Amino acid sequence: MQQTWNSDRRRTAIGRATLSIPARQALADRQLTPERTVLDYGCGRGDDVRALERLGCKVAGWDPYYSAESVLEPSSVVLLTYVLNVIEDPEERRESLKRAWELASTVLIVSARLTWERSKVRGEQFGDGLLTSRQTFQHLFRSDELRSYVEEVTNRRCVSAAPGIVYAFKDDSARLSYLAHRIVPDADWLASTDTTSAIASLVDYVEQRGRPPRIDEMPRPMAEQLAHLKPGELKRLIRDSADGDKVSAGTKRSTLNTLLFLAVELFNGRGPFSSLPLSVQLDVRSFFASYREACQRSDRLLLKIRDDAYIRGAMNASAVGKITPTALYVHRRSIDHMPTVLRLYEHCAAIAAGRPQGWTIAKLKHQGRAVSWLDYPDFDNDPHPRISSSYLVDLKTLKTSHISYEKSTNRPLLHRKHEFLAPDDPDAPRYRRLTDAEVRAGLYENPHLIGTETGWEAELIRCGRTLRGHRLLHRKED
Repeated sequence: MQQTWNSDRRRTAIGRATLSIPARQALADRQLTPERTVLDYGCGRGDDVRALERLGCKVAGWDPYYSAESVLEPSSVVLLTYVLNVIEDPEERRESLKRAWELASTVLIVSARLTWERSKVRGEQFGDGLLTSRQTFQHLFRSDELRSYVEEVTNRRCVSAAPGIVYAFKDDSARLSYLAHRIVPDADWLASTDTTSAIASLVDYVEQRGRPPRIDEMPRPMAEQLAHLKPGELKRLIRDSADGDKVSAGTKRSTLNTLLFLAVELFNGRGPFSSLPLSVQLDVRSFFASYREACQRSDRLLLKIRDDAYIRGAMNASAVGKITPTALYVHRRSIDHMPTVLRLYEHCAAIAAGRPQGWTIAKLKHQGRAVSWLDYPDFDNDPHPRISSSYLVDLKTLKTSHISYEKSTNRPLLHRKHEFLAPDDPDAPRYRRLTDAEVRAGLYENPHLIGTETGWEAELIRCGRTLRGHRLLHRKED
């Protein structure tokens, strides 16, 4: 039976020239694929439906005003995009979420506007939300509130894909496949056109992963190119061709990635071994004595997050990032080079509250447990990039906060950019040369002044310097 929404909510349906943010996130996360059927439940004017059709998705849309004649049928994926915000009756809101969940056979993707958008909504208090100047309703969710709400209605452990976007999976296998995609890098197979190149690709995989693949892990064309070789021949070719040091490094990397995955899995609710993705099962069998041993080690790793001294020690030992008296700051290009316990720290925050789509630097506090994702959109081009926004999640309370600096006239900015990167980052030497030049010019003599735009500009003038790209020049006399 199709649900009838009593109030006129058509004014909340906006036209879009591109995919909505939740649909783009779901595409990036491989939840929307040509093999899956998709239902946009509450599709509004149908812009996402048309855009997904152009991308080859089998998608249908239903809306009580714009597409009420559409037949509601179960689908692999159900999108509930900014629907819960506009329902003023709490019971009807819950029933709409419940109905969307019933229609999803694999995953329900729920998105909602968040409380940090309050300044964009003009209206008066009405019930548990706002009655806007256009006579529409908006209930703004906290990020943690949205996740908890979806978990309560679906009775499932949910994952925050991004702030305001929550995935509820029908079974553990689908949820764990998603987590594995986020945590364990996919195999990057070299192109193979014949037996020789296929063997080279296989050897490269072994060096990267630390173990040979099972045949159903290989790309089908490559498996066919190697089908005439006996297993013993393949093992000999790998043994003779693979670099032992690279294989050892791959084994260590895969072992740590598996521990990271299992620890995040425990943080989000652990399932049986059979529910793990095939590649993770094979990693467990290859690198651990048993699934039990792997789980015990990952459990100990998760417990380490609570230990301030251990976390501070890991930060001091990290080969990447800038450490301050309160936190470690790491660029997103270098995040996977942190010690495993710090990667786990950041992943747990991301699973709980969603990692924002736009971010440049992760800030991990070493006292208390909180992660902030800071966005410096012009980091690569600006020698001293200005912050655009900050999104914080407190892991003890799961409360979140968001700060926008877009309207600020004196934004905080960065110095010593190379310190946020891995030492072997290709841009690090250029940034380091700029820092050295600025130190010699005396620009860091008053560190309390240079943290904001106006203070930094004043110091540049005082020292008679100006910047052209990442070059420090003498300022010309007026």
